[in-house]
Amino acid sequence: MDIVLKIKEELKVEKWQVEAAIKLIDEGNTIPFISRYRKEVTGSLNDEQLRNLDERLKYLRGLEERREQVLASIEEQGKMTDELKAKIVAAETMVAIEDLYLPYRPKRKTRASIAREKGLEGLSEIILAQEITGSLEDAAKAFVDAEKGVNDENEAISGAMDIIAEDISDNADYRKYIREATMENGILVGRAKDEKAQSVYEMYYNYDEPVKKVLGHRVLALNRGEAEKFLVVKIQAPEEDILRYLNTKIITKDNPVTTPVIEEITRDAYERLIAPAIERDIRNELTENAEDGAITVFGKNLTQLLMAPPIVGKTVLGWDPAFRTGCKLAIVDATGKVLDTKVIYPTAPQNKVEEAKADLKKLIDKYNVDLISVGNGTASRESEQVIVELIKELDRPVQYVIVNEAGASVYSASKLATEEFPQFDVGQRSAASIARRLQDPLAELVKIDPKSIGVGQYQHDMNQKKLGETLEGVVEDCVNKVGVDLNTASAPLLQYISGISKAIAKNIVDYREENGKFKSRAELLKVPKLGPKAYEQCAGFLRIADGENPLDATSVHPESYDATLKLMDKLGITFDDVRAAQKNAAKAVLEKPAARPENKPAPKKKPKQVVIKNTNTAMGAALAAALAGSNLAVVEDDPKSKNSGAKGGSANVGSEAGKNGGKGAGAFGDGNGVNGAGSDTGAQGNFSGSLSHKISESDKKKLAEELGVGEITLTDILSELEKPSRDPRENMPAPILRSDVLDMKDLKPGMVLKGTVRNVIDFGCFVDIGVHQDGLVHISHITDRFIKHPLEAVSVGDIVDVQVLDVEVDKKRISLSMKIRDAAQVAAEAEAQRAARGAQNAAKAAQAKAKDEEAKATKKAAKAASPVKRTVTKKATVAKAEGAKKATVTKTEGSKTATSSATVSSSADGAAPVKKFKKKGIVIFKGNAND
Repeated sequence: MDIVLKIKEELKVEKWQVEAAIKLIDEGNTIPFISRYRKEVTGSLNDEQLRNLDERLKYLRGLEERREQVLASIEEQGKMTDELKAKIVAAETMVAIEDLYLPYRPKRKTRASIAREKGLEGLSEIILAQEITGSLEDAAKAFVDAEKGVNDENEAISGAMDIIAEDISDNADYRKYIREATMENGILVGRAKDEKAQSVYEMYYNYDEPVKKVLGHRVLALNRGEAEKFLVVKIQAPEEDILRYLNTKIITKDNPVTTPVIEEITRDAYERLIAPAIERDIRNELTENAEDGAITVFGKNLTQLLMAPPIVGKTVLGWDPAFRTGCKLAIVDATGKVLDTKVIYPTAPQNKVEEAKADLKKLIDKYNVDLISVGNGTASRESEQVIVELIKELDRPVQYVIVNEAGASVYSASKLATEEFPQFDVGQRSAASIARRLQDPLAELVKIDPKSIGVGQYQHDMNQKKLGETLEGVVEDCVNKVGVDLNTASAPLLQYISGISKAIAKNIVDYREENGKFKSRAELLKVPKLGPKAYEQCAGFLRIADGENPLDATSVHPESYDATLKLMDKLGITFDDVRAAQKNAAKAVLEKPAARPENKPAPKKKPKQVVIKNTNTAMGAALAAALAGSNLAVVEDDPKSKNSGAKGGSANVGSEAGKNGGKGAGAFGDGNGVNGAGSDTGAQGNFSGSLSHKISESDKKKLAEELGVGEITLTDILSELEKPSRDPRENMPAPILRSDVLDMKDLKPGMVLKGTVRNVIDFGCFVDIGVHQDGLVHISHITDRFIKHPLEAVSVGDIVDVQVLDVEVDKKRISLSMKIRDAAQVAAEAEAQRAARGAQNAAKAAQAKAKDEEAKATKKAAKAASPVKRTVTKKATVAKAEGAKKATVTKTEGSKTATSSATVSSSADGAAPVKKFKKKGIVIFKGNAND
């Protein structure tokens, strides 16, 4: 198999891109590094593409390794044929290779292997030859050998049948057909173990769905229901079609003696050996595919959660709610330092509400608290009610946010939390974590096992190793996309940086504590165990604010510093300009509102294009002007800007600067404006319009060659100079700040509310509308356009308008829609649906019961119609009653004893007697052709 071509076809990219990516991966480069700093080499493959490529590369290399092992094993056995070798070489999946290897794999003792040891393989060949003209018993006499354990013809025939059944089962072509037939025409069935039992799996109590159509989340739900003993799950295969296929393949002659025997053998082979294995394989495949889908969704949800915008410059009160043990509080300042902790008891059983309010007022006034971050766990509803009452009594503006506290308890009891807060107990650590999650979600959530962050579905039921690896990759991508401050980052955060291991992260922190702040990226090379390769991988993702080199605070990699300096020289940009731009950017972040107030619509996302903007820094305007002044760019107004003219200046500031040689062309913030025409953009970096630049491909190529970098790298450098230290989280939706609370009982069908998407799953999304029970928006109610998956329309953290469709308080279910309609119509539909649900459930149960009874009757009839029925048990001793026409075979195994018999009778017309070999209720007819 050509691995490169296979990956090229699967990922739909060019062959050279795959080859380049594989080479970089094999050289020890990390995915974030390749994605960010080797774009020219890979053709700009992104993180997701590279991780998919890496995963497939590992699988296909493992497949090739297994293929070589199988070929070597069969060669060693001396059983290799050209046809078999060709099939193994052509196999594209592990299942296909294992099916081909099955007959040659060393086996444990089976009924067939025991029969072979008894020398019954010859009899099996006679049966398969289908040329017996007398009775089968006569053919078996030659194989009776008491010394080998074959005491009579019956045992000989039984052993031969076992050998044939196993050979049928081991045939790779038969298995391939049966697997495909079951996948195409099989039915996945779910039934209740106890129909009276109440559970969350009631919708699967009478469940039938074609295997090929079943959705991943249903597979995982059925698996969990089965594991929890509420459900019985199986696959109904097209059994009669499969048996017909096997008989057609194996029965080659119309022989009345062997045909019924072979038909019984094929049934035994299928029911006893093939069907259980195929069902197991298919269910494993369904589960694996479902898990892959769920892991992908989990990863995307986690990305949104980690990339939530930080709330900068605010003092936050973290609130870990509880009942008996009290609510734990932690005051955290703008830098994340814990200022104070407290335990209050406003909830049951103590209900000291007024005392708790008094304590809260003192803390809020003492530390100038801006926000309250409340965990969404136990007692959060009761805590929220107290907070709402408190806010109404305060003289200062304070708002609160409900924060997902999943994993906070895990972190608070961890070794890391103990080292970070040795003076605090578990509850206080948890409260501090809840506060910090609001301030900087990424920095805080990296301290927690990603699997413990509750934004997935059935994550505890799936392959934990694969889930862990995928989520680790997601966290790594997010951390490197944002970058970290080398002088403030914790070891848990640093260990996710490209090229930095847990040990190196600890060494960086230790070095920082011993030697003070890092002054340059180059100083990283003094850290123990951090060599040149690790430095190459990590340097671009580590930032140093106020360092010796302003470029160390940007995402420009040290390997591109020379090119960047040349570019700055061409554009008339100095280090002072870079420093000024960085300060303006930091100031803009601090002045940015912490979060949107409730009931305010989510902002429109900024257009995704490479542009020179001047929304936050003076540097952007001057760079645009400098580009316009050169022959490298055409600077244009943004047509989407409604107010592209700066106050007091021309809308075409950059262009005018280029034409007139205005003072802003090469200088930042000289107080004269970019074009010297009265605009204040040069001084303040606050031009109200958005400037975009376009460099012709030939000019860009020429400039890139002059600088010794690729064109994509040049674009990235320009983008970074335009806005140094940019944070990609800026464009993400901020959390909703609340000051009031709703109860689930207050919800009525038709109501329109604003909420936050908390989780996205295969069949919809869960939205927090402030009632302590997230509502479900089914995929059909997300948008008017067709979508295959909810992630095409919504993401975790999105602020959305939703309409209540239905509320089931007793079951804690809220149905929502993002497609807003007439409230009265929605309410009427909800009432009608409630009335219809009961009748629908009753009808469905009756239908499923009738279907099951019909299936049982059909199977029973099919077995009754079969001329041969058989079950085999082990044989030990034979005792014959003297003079009797009935021979009894007694089988003993441990304390269990079973009996089989052969009854001899004479035919009415004097023909040769017919013997019925009966074993455990199964009869094998033996006799001449007239029988």
